[in-house]
Amino acid sequence: MSSSETVIREVTKDVWTFSRPFARFGIIPIGGRSTAIKLSSGDVWVLASTPLNDVTKAKIDELGPVKYIVGGDAVHHLFLGEFKRNYPTAKLIAPEEAIQKKVEEGLTFDGSWGKDPVGTQYGFENDIQHCFFPGFQNKEVVFYHSASKSLIEADLLFNLPPKEQYSKSSSSGYVPFVGNLLQPWHILHKKFAWSLGTDKEAMRRDVRTVASWDFTRVIPCHGDVIEDKGKEAFMEAYKYYFD
Repeated sequence: MSSSETVIREVTKDVWTFSRPFARFGIIPIGGRSTAIKLSSGDVWVLASTPLNDVTKAKIDELGPVKYIVGGDAVHHLFLGEFKRNYPTAKLIAPEEAIQKKVEEGLTFDGSWGKDPVGTQYGFENDIQHCFFPGFQNKEVVFYHSASKSLIEADLLFNLPPKEQYSKSSSSGYVPFVGNLLQPWHILHKKFAWSLGTDKEAMRRDVRTVASWDFTRVIPCHGDVIEDKGKEAFMEAYKYYFD
């Protein structure tokens, strides 16, 4: 994939995003984004959801040695092998449903959300907390980087249209028939969030865990970063789970 469409940005100190076009089913533009965080140890943690093209790798290598590569949910697994092959000593961690989809690649995983005991620590918890959502259809893992007050997630929250992710593309990134309706403050997102909860009680529990974190920013894989009022956006999108 072309490096020319990748938008690299330091969102805040030690937090970098790698945004680029991505269309669901090859039709609906929702954008894609990887996030790299330089930990207090000097190592780098990466949520890998986009290709490791030349410009992405060059910037990540500048940040420091990659220690952790994580998959955000059951469907954000396409580029895990690419990252692992380039950073073979990094720990590779993902939800069990994603791991099962990578069997043919012969990847070795160092952790599995959904299979490991609840409360398992992977080594990055001094900087980044995590909450696994087994009651969410895509088996999401949500991350909280306390130093920057940033929530990083894959499919739990959308903020469309994906303007930044399409800013180097010939397309506007406007979503046909949906436009900017799939964003946290719209009723469509509330219904979307409710419909993807396969276990409502588990969702209520895990939504409350995320709500207890002191974040102000949300970095989604799909759509623009919510730079402030991120906590309010999350609470609004998941309002049905608090009612």
